[in-house]
Amino acid sequence: MALPTLTPKSQTSAITLSTGSSPSDVENNSSLPFQIYSDSSTPSAQFSQYFCSGAAEQVSYTYKKMGGDILDIELTNNNIFAAYEEAVLEYSYLLNLHQAKNTLSDMLGAQTGTFDNDGQIQSSNDLYGKDVTLKYPRFEFSYARRVGYGVNTEIGFGGEVTIHSASFSGADGTQDYDLQKIVSSSAAGGAFGASNPIGNKRINITKVYYKSPQAMWRFYGYYGGLNTVGDLSSYGQWSDDSTFQIIPAWQNKAQAMAFEDAIYTRNSQYSFEVKNNRLRIFPNIVATSPNKYWIDFFVDPNPWDKAESGDPGTEGINNINTLPFENLPYDNINAIGKQWIRRFTLSLSKETLGTVRSKFGSIPIPGESVTLDGKDLVTQAQTEQKDLREELKTILDELTYSKLMEADAKLMEDVNTLNKHIPLKVFVG
Repeated sequence: MALPTLTPKSQTSAITLSTGSSPSDVENNSSLPFQIYSDSSTPSAQFSQYFCSGAAEQVSYTYKKMGGDILDIELTNNNIFAAYEEAVLEYSYLLNLHQAKNTLSDMLGAQTGTFDNDGQIQSSNDLYGKDVTLKYPRFEFSYARRVGYGVNTEIGFGGEVTIHSASFSGADGTQDYDLQKIVSSSAAGGAFGASNPIGNKRINITKVYYKSPQAMWRFYGYYGGLNTVGDLSSYGQWSDDSTFQIIPAWQNKAQAMAFEDAIYTRNSQYSFEVKNNRLRIFPNIVATSPNKYWIDFFVDPNPWDKAESGDPGTEGINNINTLPFENLPYDNINAIGKQWIRRFTLSLSKETLGTVRSKFGSIPIPGESVTLDGKDLVTQAQTEQKDLREELKTILDELTYSKLMEADAKLMEDVNTLNKHIPLKVFVG
């Protein structure tokens, strides 16, 4: 019996990487996991013909680097397209993290965005289309300012919390007064308006004082008479041969502060202490004591609520999660980034090939078997990816704004040191 003649349908593997591709194969390709850069029907996806060209060229690059003209590569063009997209997104991720380190402190409280499943800002947001990721922000010390607001509120100088004022009448022979109870009862009775900003919140007392009805004596205090500062139209204060000392404005301010401090701490006949919002006045109140005492205070606001005036940014950026950073537009990635993307894509492709070959440890052939290198490819690819990430992170860490300032400062120091050794010219008249 004669042996049959075999006529196979194909003499090559059904799945092998081709020698090249075209941009049209990438555009609107449904095999790409995200299609962030390749979907031409979505303008907000930052479609770019350059991405499609770059992904297509990567096929030829991968084919040559992995020896496709010598041994079949069990990958499809779509595998390379997907790896290229992943490499671009990884590059964008690392760059956005770097920029977050640079700018977060100045962006805290600023406007954030609403992001879709790809991390792109939706068109309903005011930041849509502004490419915040590519902008160099103004430095405003936002975090330091926010801390300063809290300190200013405590010392009664500025801040963003309302300072309330209240008064109570002293009782003859009574030294102790529960200020928390007094204020809360007054607030419940409508003393602070229908909105009652006090409620049952704890008050923070910043000042305790009383007012004297005889206020004119202050005009005869520290400076020795009426109208003696900055008023040259007054009469009776100097003679024709008087001399005057010119002094800076800060000295006048220092004198004024000393005057006020002397009134506040020395001229008063009373002292006090506050413990747990309970006031004790010294000495004991008698019939000749002031009739009314005043306190300034504020209540701790809910840290998540907006301020009573203006927007302090409680609903804005609070960490890197709410930074309005989208995926980097492919068009704005320069040659440095493009080369990193090519190398990372090659490593991802190598990992995919290793995973495919790892499914079969060996292939039997007549009288022998061929051992595949899948595990070695996976290990090698993962090491390369780690090294590429570390390489980029190291470079970016050296280029943070603070590092650049240090480098500039060192440069200026070196220039000054060099100038010290340059001899000065001798002037000849």
